Amino acid sequence: MNESSEVVNKTEGELVITRVFDAPRELVWRAWSEGERLAQWWGPKGCEVKVEQLEFRPGGIFHYCMKLPDEGVMWGKFVYDEIVAPERLSFVDSFADENGNIIRAPFFDGGWPLEVSNLVSFSEQDGQTTMTLRVAPINATEDELKLFADSHGSLHQGYGGTMDQLEEYLAKG
Repeated sequence: MNESSEVVNKTEGELVITRVFDAPRELVWRAWSEGERLAQWWGPKGCEVKVEQLEFRPGGIFHYCMKLPDEGVMWGKFVYDEIVAPERLSFVDSFADENGNIIRAPFFDGGWPLEVSNLVSFSEQDGQTTMTLRVAPINATEDELKLFADSHGSLHQGYGGTMDQLEEYLAKG
């Protein structure tokens, strides 16, 4: 059983999720850095992910489509800031259209932050990888910051489901 925890920085509204995977760091890193692997686990449970574009380099993008059961299609985009293999990566995540243009989220009446910063770090001990994900809105209004902070519970649940899928993917080798 993997450990999972949530720590909230009340000052900045940052969401921090730490997860331990029974897999070597190199395998976990490849799951985050290779398109065919990302498509196997990224996103909400039950969705099908199609990788439209992946340029895994600083300044590069991951543009993807999620087909959700009974909810249609949503597009997303990462813009990578920093990549230090296999220790950490940072990117800005946003909803997008099919052309990769940033758009408002299709929920919360457009009140969700346009851009969310993600910092993922990886450390290995005894063949297990501890992954820490730090998520926080950037360039957000006070209302967007409040909505993000008020949504920590559902975000933790959503990211938890995504990490469950990563765990299942890693178990396949």
